[in-house]
Amino acid sequence: MAQVIVYGHRSSIEQRREALSSAIHGAIVTTLDYPPEKKFQRFISLSDVNFIHPDDRGGDYTIIEISMFEGRTEQAKRNLIADLFARIESEAGIKPHSVEITITETPRVNWGIRGQCRGPVTQLPGQRLAGPPLSPCSPHQRRARAR
Repeated sequence: MAQVIVYGHRSSIEQRREALSSAIHGAIVTTLDYPPEKKFQRFISLSDVNFIHPDDRGGDYTIIEISMFEGRTEQAKRNLIADLFARIESEAGIKPHSVEITITETPRVNWGIRGQCRGPVTQLPGQRLAGPPLSPCSPHQRRARAR
């Protein structure tokens, strides 16, 4: 599971949303071996007065935050970042100097997905697994599951 938030100047996001979306999703699908239908993205378009950064980043300055389950290898994350820079430049026309990427990994137990406190425990390429499988979140779900 990867949730992506993209921040940028309103004019840049509006002009490049589809290209950015495609570049980001392509990198995640390719480098992390994600199913193509698992696309979770949010675009935050900011006015110039609400997006403060050094002038040398320019009007195309874009911040990409990726939140995902913990366990990917360091090399898998490096590959993802490199592929993102390359695809964003070639597909969206934004130079790497104007892009910042952060990856935040969290334990599966910190995710609530489709009524479950954890995502399904399946091993993805470049990922180490730890912890028990799915568990219901609410006491009602736990009682219903125990029956």
